[in-house]
Amino acid sequence: MPDPIEAAAAPPRIRTSGDREVGTYLEIAGSREPGQIFTPAPNAPEAVVILDYGSQFSMLIARRIREAGVYSELVPWDTPADQLNHLRIAGFVLSGGPASVYEADAPTLPSYVIASGLPVLGICYGMQLLAHTLGGRVAPSTHREYGHAVITRAYGENPLFHDLPSTMPVWMSHGDHVVDLPPGFRSLAQSESSPVAAMADDAGHLAIQFHPEVVHTPQGDQLIRNFLFEVAHCAGDWTAANFIEESVKSIRERVGDGKVICALSGGVDSAVAATLVHRAIGDQLTCIYVDNGMMRWGESEQVVSNFREQMAMQLLHVDAVDKFFAELVEVTNPETKRKRIGEMFIRVFEAEAAALGRVDFICQGTTYPDVIESASTGSSAAAKIKTHHNVGGLPADMQFTLIEPLRFLFKDEVRRVGKELGLSDEMVYRQPFPGPGLAIRVIGEVTREKVEVVRAADRIVTEEIRGAALYYDLWQAFAVLTDTKTVGVQGDFRTYGYCIALRCVTAEDAMTADWARLPDDLLGRISTRIVNEVPEVNRVVYDITSKPPGTIEWE
Repeated sequence: MPDPIEAAAAPPRIRTSGDREVGTYLEIAGSREPGQIFTPAPNAPEAVVILDYGSQFSMLIARRIREAGVYSELVPWDTPADQLNHLRIAGFVLSGGPASVYEADAPTLPSYVIASGLPVLGICYGMQLLAHTLGGRVAPSTHREYGHAVITRAYGENPLFHDLPSTMPVWMSHGDHVVDLPPGFRSLAQSESSPVAAMADDAGHLAIQFHPEVVHTPQGDQLIRNFLFEVAHCAGDWTAANFIEESVKSIRERVGDGKVICALSGGVDSAVAATLVHRAIGDQLTCIYVDNGMMRWGESEQVVSNFREQMAMQLLHVDAVDKFFAELVEVTNPETKRKRIGEMFIRVFEAEAAALGRVDFICQGTTYPDVIESASTGSSAAAKIKTHHNVGGLPADMQFTLIEPLRFLFKDEVRRVGKELGLSDEMVYRQPFPGPGLAIRVIGEVTREKVEVVRAADRIVTEEIRGAALYYDLWQAFAVLTDTKTVGVQGDFRTYGYCIALRCVTAEDAMTADWARLPDDLLGRISTRIVNEVPEVNRVVYDITSKPPGTIEWE
């Protein structure tokens, strides 16, 4: 079958600079109806699709769109059209990225984007790609723009700038710029170093050189909303209640009369996932809480109480402490830890499931940041940061089919869904905890003794943070047992004890984070308590690294 765009397009018109091809202008036949090349599934949600070209801000675009009440998905730029049929697409956004469009191996624009006839917003590299593809010319900038800039609107109106001022502060991050506009396009704005800071045609193709998704562009949210509602005419019906309704229906249809087990950790993600599945299929769900010996102080007892007594779910409490510690003997590599813990979880689940009879599915609380950081989307533009227990640590021969109802939600969205489902604030707003537990907060080999040390220190951190009424202001606050020992003096004796690192951060969704500026007296109390109450420790340090360049967890 011929490519849809080839069948619909007139012969491409090529613009050249010397003998070098710089772009192709694709003229789409006027008979094509918008969205005709897609065949959305029945009741598919309205969505804006973001093609990811590798920008560090790509996830922020998805957040901003969802905050406006429109569902969005971030997909690799080379995603085939038939993999988008689960969505009713209202428009496309092309993200920024590190490549230059004129390079031979640069990421390209899928033909279906223009062929669909749907609105398109190009951002930074996305703007340059749109210009290059449609017959314009992109070249290196004489004066690069990184950081604050001011754009001035050109004469004329465009819905993208509806209710926005003629002069706006924005955030730039580019080394290339559009030299020649594609046929049919006009400039909408310029900056001191970019003659074309925004452009558009009459077919719904718009592009901007700056980044509206970052906080450094103060009116960026309004510009994104203008694209969604003034250009793409989205309904804006993406809410927690709608998500629950659609998810319950989807889970029921997928599971049928099958049996599901839920990998319950007690954290907000697995709690919300379990509650959502339970609403859909009731007692067809059995939650399995595996105590791996690496949970926080009092965690196991709290999980059992919450789910058995308060939520009336079927819960199996499995003591697998010996098995997990045996798997980690002499293991020091963080990725190996994660993979072994992930595989052991599944093996324990398989054994428990066998005792239950037929079990078809396993539910996990995987969230969007987990997926992106593990680069499990397959995007050639995305770099793998670390394997998440939920996504990258599962064995290839796993016997269950995965159900991940929160896979495309950010943490704040998970919490809104949890509240809509009726979960308590204590459960919904608790700080995140990694799937492998305290194993990745022990640097080096994991032993029972080391876990007890970091657990005791972590309890003190949590108690003091709560006592200072800062628990809900922080994304995470915890202790790390480093693999460093230091000389100290305690009670007139020389000691040689462990060094504990404190990690306290603020964040919106864990894709980026900043170290928390805690009061000096609070840090002092935490340090004093740890060295006094945890005999193996004689030194406490505070991690003041943001993400990036660091990650939140040390491993």
